[in-house]
Amino acid sequence: MDRDVNGLVSSARAGVSLFVLDVVTGLRQVSHNALALLGLAAVALVVFVAGRDDVRHGLESRVLGWLIDRATARTQVDVDPKLNDVLLAMAEPEAIQRATAADPAGLDRQQSAVALWLSRRYSVAPEPVSRLVQEAWEVGRRAGVEPTLILSIMAIESSFNPFAQSHVGAQGLMQVMTRIHHDKYQIFGGQNAAFDPVTNLRVGVQVLKECIQRAGSLEGGLKYYVGAANLADDGGYAYRVLAEQAFLRQVVAGQKVPVNVSVPQQTMVQAESPSRLQPAAVSATPDMAVQGGGVAPAVVIPPAALPTAPAASETAPIAAPIRRAEQVALAH
Repeated sequence: MDRDVNGLVSSARAGVSLFVLDVVTGLRQVSHNALALLGLAAVALVVFVAGRDDVRHGLESRVLGWLIDRATARTQVDVDPKLNDVLLAMAEPEAIQRATAADPAGLDRQQSAVALWLSRRYSVAPEPVSRLVQEAWEVGRRAGVEPTLILSIMAIESSFNPFAQSHVGAQGLMQVMTRIHHDKYQIFGGQNAAFDPVTNLRVGVQVLKECIQRAGSLEGGLKYYVGAANLADDGGYAYRVLAEQAFLRQVVAGQKVPVNVSVPQQTMVQAESPSRLQPAAVSATPDMAVQGGGVAPAVVIPPAALPTAPAASETAPIAAPIRRAEQVALAH
């Protein structure tokens, strides 16, 4: 009888031990698989973030902001209350409404990519550039001008400095001759609106359209715009604008373009006679046809003419265009 009881106890112990061993083995396998899945998910997340400039920039901005806040909190010292009183006396909560800025994350993927690329290329904050990119798309759609062309002119003319002024009086982002086109600024409150980035962009696009219509071609219109209509050449201005536009088109298409890619000098373009100029084909967007029929690209640059990226240590700043006094002839 005792043997039977001992046998049952031994069998029970063996069964329990086997059950516990199976459970432990199963948990170990499940944990290994779960860790593997977590590892794969982490790798996929890193690859996704690395391929999205907008997401990566957002993460960098948040981390940088957190680090700055921590550093500020550590080094913060007591401030004289009187200084705070002076600042509070000048408080103006509506000042944010005057800021020309937009969150890059609020743009679509193409616009965000362009804004971040221009921000890095010209060392300007991404928020103001995002607002200008957004406006270029909207104004370009309304005016029938490709937004990448607008941004390229802005880049070559002022490098996104809204307070730039040439020796002949061209002002603002798009270097519009304010004293000539003062009438266009009246609906925006007067000539000082030339230093409002959005207003300067809108007026500049209108001037560009008039130049293209007058010349009969995009290249000819750019000669008028830079004030070289009566000269034998434009000093390579049109080539630099169109080369910059080619870079932006590649960014819009999702291609990787180095921010320090150089725009090489080109031999001067000889003036064309009016009889040889063809009507310009300027589309509202680089990847969308206008209703009622397709529109040819504004310019076609052969692959051999496209600039090549310089070495990592080499940067190539783009020289501002030389404004001619002949631009006075653009008065209406």
